[in-house]
This record gives sequence, structure tokens and C-alpha cells, in this order.
Amino acid sequence: MADVQARDEVVRFTSDLIRIDTTNRGGGDCRERPAAEYAAALLAEAGIEPTLLERTPGRTNVVGRIEGTDPGADALLVHGHLDVVPAEAADWSVHPFSGEVRDGVVWGRGAVDMKNMDAMILAVLRGWARQGVRPRRDLVIAFTADEEASAEDGSGFLADRHPRLFEGCTEAIGESGAFTFHDGAGREIYPIAAGERGTGWLKLTARGRAGHGSKVNRENAVTRLAAAVTRIGEHVWPLRLTPTVRAALTELAALYGVDPDLNDVDGLLTKLGPAAALVEATVRNSANPTMLDAGYKVNVIPGDAVAFVDGRYLPGGEEEFRSTLDRLTGPDVDWEFHHREVALQAPVDAPLYARMRAAVEEFAPEGHVVPYCMSGGTDAKQFSRLGITGYGFAPLKLPADFDYQALFHGVDERVPVEALHFGVRVLDRFLRTA
Repeated sequence: MADVQARDEVVRFTSDLIRIDTTNRGGGDCRERPAAEYAAALLAEAGIEPTLLERTPGRTNVVGRIEGTDPGADALLVHGHLDVVPAEAADWSVHPFSGEVRDGVVWGRGAVDMKNMDAMILAVLRGWARQGVRPRRDLVIAFTADEEASAEDGSGFLADRHPRLFEGCTEAIGESGAFTFHDGAGREIYPIAAGERGTGWLKLTARGRAGHGSKVNRENAVTRLAAAVTRIGEHVWPLRLTPTVRAALTELAALYGVDPDLNDVDGLLTKLGPAAALVEATVRNSANPTMLDAGYKVNVIPGDAVAFVDGRYLPGGEEEFRSTLDRLTGPDVDWEFHHREVALQAPVDAPLYARMRAAVEEFAPEGHVVPYCMSGGTDAKQFSRLGITGYGFAPLKLPADFDYQALFHGVDERVPVEALHFGVRVLDRFLRTA
């Protein structure tokens, strides 16, 4: 079991990593190297040889391998990203890069996404070094750059250019799962991610006839774009249940003692109350307009107009997504993928999932573990190129007043010290038996 020193170190490592500003503003504006060097030094002290890799100077990844006791077993990838989304200090109660520990809580950008998990991994492995523990199977440890943007400098670069470092890996764990979801009725639910919707960030371009703003213009690019964006935003996507979501709905229905009628999913969701939030975003594809760009002067009709849409599609749903966008954009608006990544699905009847469930239940026997599909995406998408099946497993036991989902990319991101201690114990237990 994780020792007292590991529980102390996970708090210190989380705080230290938060203090290293690795803000990823997109477009290559980020520098993860200081955090990578910090993680690499801690791995080296634990006897794990770190390899630092960069596609772009300053955008550093760290990879190391721990040899298991069973040479015939497949390897397990354990990964976490080092970059964080921007934070506006004026909006926060504490400075977002202070790493302050106050009233039993660690504050700062990355406290839940996901420097806490990075710290857990490091604390567990250093505890093993002190205790002489070796895992059953080889573990490949990866701390990545650029997850909060395109992953081109991070997991995408590693998968495409350095696949040999992941030789033998068939499964992986990363963000985000095994956190406490409080349903408001006293139940604690621990969702483990066994799938991700695909990423389809779209660029829409409408073309028309430029002209004077006072003249009649039936070929107005802004009007054409606005109509297409409205159609996309108002579209109701049909229900599409993947095996992971079916399993989630079935287990939640059993937990709440309601009829698991999968022929009336919307009706079932209403019966699940707040717990519906775990699945409602993953029963359909989605497309949300997010950005508009047109014109340069109020009395000039521009010749083109551009919009961006955050699209997500379920495993097996990309073709429907594409054909629907063709129809919704119409003949006067073109669309293309600004960024695209695959949808993922992992089996919930696999031995690895059972071991994750068992590790959570050992330290949270009052909890209810369920599978779920993530509405967004993680580095698991890029690692899937190597044939690696990914799960979201970054355990945290959170009090009822902590809204985990709201803290992701939110103001006053923070994590309780006790949640980190729980995470270290669960992760230690899981990795010993994985």
C-alpha cells in the first residue's frame, strides 16, 4: 500500500507542478519543458530512466519504462499531460499558478486537469522504489505536451515518431475517471471512462458577392453563413447508443431501481436525476457553433464569412456526422475538418476494467462504479494509433460540494488533499495488480 511519504509527496508534487506555468494558448504558444524536467528528475530518483522528446523546442514529453515481473504479459501505458488551459488571475480567489495549499485544499490551474494525476503517478512510483515493488506487467509512463490543443507536439508526435517506446503496450489509463460523482441523494458514483466521442472541429466558409452595404445583395456571405450556423445549432441529433453507453444506462437504471427502457432513452434519463449528466452528452452526436468571423467595415458586405463549430461524434457515428453536416450547411457553405480525431470504445467486460473497479471499491466501498463514455477527448485518441485500448482512470474521492466537471477548465480549480491521498492509494492498488 502507498506509504505515508507517498501521500505527503503527492500533495507537494501537485503544488510544485501547478507553480510551473505550462499554459497552452494554442497555436504552439506553450512551453512544457520545465514541468517535463521536473517529472523526469523525480522518475530518475526512483530508478526509472526518463527519455525527453521534443517535436518543437520547449514542447517536451517524458517517457520511461518499468520492467514487470511477468515477461510474457502485455505492457500497460500510464499517461498524463503537462499542459493546462489559460487562467485569468483577476477572476480567481488565489493566483492560478500559486499552488497554494489552504484549508486542506490545493489550489491552481491543473489541480484536476491534470497535474494531480501526474503527481499521483510520480508519488506511487517513488513509493515503489522505496519498498522494492515491481508491477506484474511492464509499465510505460508518459507525461505529454500539447494535450490541451492539437496534441501534435505531444501524444501525436510520440505515437507517430516514437512508437518503439510503447512496444508491447495493449492497454492504457489516463484522464478522466474514477472520480466521485454525487447525485444529490446521498449516492456516490465512480464513473470509469471506457470510451470517447470523436473530435470534429469544423471550419465553415460561406462565399458570396462583395458589395456596398446599402445595396440589395441576394448573395450575402454573412447571411448564408448565419443561416447554416443556425441550422447546425438548432439540429436535434438522433439517439445512437454505443455498447459503453448502453452499459452505463443499464447499471444506472439498476442503481436507481427504474426500468432500463433503452427504447425511451430520454424518458430514462429523466428518471436518473442528476446522474443523467454522466451519459446525456454521449447518447447523440453534437455540433455547437463557437466562433464567427466576417467583414471589416459596417457598410461593406464581405465576399466571404467564416465560422467554427465544435463537433463530436460517437463511435461508429462519423459517417452520419459528415452527411448531416453536408445537408445542414447547404450548397452555399463549405465545411472542412479544422481538427479531427477518432472516437474510441473500450470493453467494460475486460479484466483491466474489473481491476480498476476492484481498486476503487476497496477504498470506497460505499461507492457505485459505472462505465461511461467521455463527451470530449484525451491523449488516448493518439495512442490508439498504436493499437492501445484506453481507459479514463484518475481516481479522486471528492466531497459533495466539489463539482468536478465544473472545475475542469473553470475558475478556482482546486483539489482536496484527502482526494489526492485517496487517489494515490487506489492507483497504487490498481497498478500492483494490473
